[in-house]
Amino acid sequence: MIKAVLVINTQGKPRLTEFYDFLTVEKQQELIRGVFGVLCSRAEKVSNFMEADSIFGPDSRLVYKHYATLYFVFVFDSSENELAMLDLIQVFVETLDKCFRNVCELDIVFNYSKLHAIIDEIISGGQVLETSSTEVMRAVEEISKLEAASNSISLVPKTVSGWRSR
Repeated sequence: MIKAVLVINTQGKPRLTEFYDFLTVEKQQELIRGVFGVLCSRAEKVSNFMEADSIFGPDSRLVYKHYATLYFVFVFDSSENELAMLDLIQVFVETLDKCFRNVCELDIVFNYSKLHAIIDEIISGGQVLETSSTEVMRAVEEISKLEAASNSISLVPKTVSGWRSR
């Protein structure tokens, strides 16, 4: 099971935090600080896989990928495959690239709801739902169409709105 998905910038500011177990806000912040402390102290040429028992408790593993100014981090237990999790990070980043055309940190900051829609299409309750970036994009585009349609619905009848403009 996936325990957490984190996107942290190189200054340690979390850009996305998704915890699949209940944790208090204080505990979440402590875990984010712990993860960032470990990541920023690691050399560039070392493995992207690590045991996370000291941070997340027993039977915890962490896999990360560093792109530009962002660390993409997945924390999971022994029931998940490390290479599959690394591939899932790649799917997540590819989907973000398709969605934002060369994703950058500002895209993540200003499109928070779309970011959550993407991760919710990939993972739900700590379980992997979809591993195809094409299918995830299709679902996100459908959500965007529904949102656009719901925003265009007027709750005021046209006759009343026409009357008010006189």
